[in-house]
This record gives sequence, C-alpha cells and structure tokens, in this order.
Amino acid sequence: MDVNLALSPQAILFDRIDSKPKVLAAVAQLLADAYGLNAHEVLENLEAREALGSTGFGRGVAIPHCRSKDVRRPSLALIRLEAPIDFAAADARPVTLICGLVSPENAGATHLHALAAISRLTRDEAKLQMLADAPHPEAAYALLTHQFERDAA
Repeated sequence: MDVNLALSPQAILFDRIDSKPKVLAAVAQLLADAYGLNAHEVLENLEAREALGSTGFGRGVAIPHCRSKDVRRPSLALIRLEAPIDFAAADARPVTLICGLVSPENAGATHLHALAAISRLTRDEAKLQMLADAPHPEAAYALLTHQFERDAA
C-alpha cells in the first residue's frame, strides 16, 4: 500500500518538552515549518482532534493527527522526547515518541492508510528501539524514509 507519506528532515525534533499542550504546539510548528502550513490552524485542528479523545497510542507513542485544506498529501512530523510525559494514553504509559500527522481535508481513506502505516511502524519493537537509539534527527529520518519506501514497494 502506497500512502505517499511526506516526511521532511526539518520535521524531526529531538527535544525536552514537558507537557502535552507544548508537544501539540511543537508538532504544529514542525508541520507548519516543514510543509508551508499555518501553525495556528494546525494547532487548532490538533487540539480539536485531541479533545475527542487522546491520541496516545500506547507503548510510549502518541499519534496526534488532523486534516488541513492546505496540505496535498499526508505529512509527518516526529518528536522524540528526552523525558517521558503523560499523554493520557490508553495503556497509561507516558510518551516519548510523537508522530504528528496532517492530511488533506478530503483524504478519508488516505488519512486512515497513513495512520495505519504509522501504527505498523510503532508496533514494531525493533523499529521503535532504533528510533529510541537514533543519535540525531538525521538518523531517525534515514530510518523512517527507508521504512516508508519499503512499505510502499
């Protein structure tokens, strides 16, 4: 399945962020900067989705996601936190890996396929460990682009 997921090297951040609201703001800013979007609009959309229920996926991963009229294909941002934070995940585990996703407004199935691709990646213990061990954002980018290219084949 080819989800045609965009990932820019500028959309990956390793940082210390100490709260869920600050993480959502950082995801919105990364998505905006990397893909030419309005950070305020993306943040509003992420917060509206989060209000429906936590996007804490479990196993230390959160996948905050939303849609935007200004994006042409599903686009990803990745944040790896230096210290875990509470994200109200279903398994109650704190989060250290955030995969932010913004998809086109009318991309129903495409948005779901992108979420599924991210979910598959984050359920893979070996891949999750490689992301946790990546020494810098460029290494995480290389790992992720190889993974998504392989999945699309």
